Amino acid sequence: MVDNRYATALVIGSVLSLLAAVYLSVAVGTQHWYQYNSPPVKYEGINASELRDEFVSGEYDWTYTNAMFRLNGTLGLWWRCIVVPSQSLWYKEPDPKMETECVSITLPQQFSPKYKYLENHNGEEDLLRTYLWRCQFLLPLVSLALVFLSCLVGVCACQCRSFTPTLGVGVLHLLAGLCSLGTVCCFLAGVDLLHQHTRPPDGVESTLGWSLYLALISFPLQMMAAALFLWAARSHRKNYTRINAYRVA
Repeated sequence: MVDNRYATALVIGSVLSLLAAVYLSVAVGTQHWYQYNSPPVKYEGINASELRDEFVSGEYDWTYTNAMFRLNGTLGLWWRCIVVPSQSLWYKEPDPKMETECVSITLPQQFSPKYKYLENHNGEEDLLRTYLWRCQFLLPLVSLALVFLSCLVGVCACQCRSFTPTLGVGVLHLLAGLCSLGTVCCFLAGVDLLHQHTRPPDGVESTLGWSLYLALISFPLQMMAAALFLWAARSHRKNYTRINAYRVA
C-alpha cells in the first residue's frame, strides 16, 4: 500500500509534468520568442514587396534578419515571420490590410554555420553563436524526450507495482528542467551575440515574446515535479526500511 501523502505527491507531480510538456511543446512550435517593433512605413513604394520576396526566397540569415528588422518580424526556434500588406489590386490603399508571412527554418539551416557579419558569408565564423543555435534547437527536443521516457518508466512502475522507479522519474524530470532552462539561455545569448555585430536600425525596438515565457515557465514546473517525485521516492524508502526493521525486531 502507498501512503496517501506519497500518492498525492505523485498525482500533483504528474499534473505539473503534463503542464510543463504542453507549455514547452507550444513554445517550440510557435514563432513568438523574440519580436521586433518597426516604426510605421509607407507601403506605396516597392520596398516592402522587395523585402517580402527576399524574405521568402532569398539567402538565409542576412536577408531574414534585415526583413525582420524593418517589417515587425518575429523569431522562433523553427519559424521566422514578418508583417506585410496583403496581396491586393488596390496596392495604394491608405490603410492596407496586414497579414503575417512566415517561413520555416529547415533542418540544414538549423545546423548551418553562423557568421559574425551576416552579409559576408566568407568572413569569420561565429563559433559561439553557431553552437548556441544548435543547442537551442536540440535542448527542447531532449527535454521532451526525457519527459516521455519518464512517463514510460512510471507506467512500468505501475505495472510492476513498485515504488522504486519513482526515483528515476524524478531524476529524468530534473534533467528535463535543466534542458528547458538551457534552451532559453542559449536563445537569449545567441540573440545578444547577433545584435552585437548586426544592430537593428534606429527606431526598431525588440521585446521578448510569449513563446519564450512559456518555455521559461516549463522550467520551474518540471523542477517542482522532480522535487515531488524525489521526495516521494526517498520518503517511501525510509518508511519501508523502518517498517522492515520494526518487523525484524
